[in-house]
Amino acid sequence: MKNIMLSLIAGMCLVGFSSLSFAEDMGKMKDEMKDEMKGEMKGMKGDMKGEMKGMKGEMKGEMKGDMKGEMKGKHDEMKGEMKGMKGEMGEMKGEMKGAMGK
Repeated sequence: MKNIMLSLIAGMCLVGFSSLSFAEDMGKMKDEMKDEMKGEMKGMKGDMKGEMKGMKGEMKGEMKGDMKGEMKGKHDEMKGEMKGMKGEMGEMKGEMKGAMGK
């Protein structure tokens, strides 16, 4: 009877120690996977930031191009107006000289 009891106790100890060892291994695996996931998330976050900066740069470039086009159009329009005014000024000068000469 003693031998059976000792065998049972030895078996229970083995089961207990193996389950403790298994739990410890699982804890280590959890920590390793957690670290891996953190690394992957940091990488993805960096990629997203890079993409956002690229898109922001593209948008700035497009907006600058649009603004330059608008400003150039306004500039050319003002140049045309100034030329027209110069022509009028020339006519007025001619009239003034004619009126003075008489």
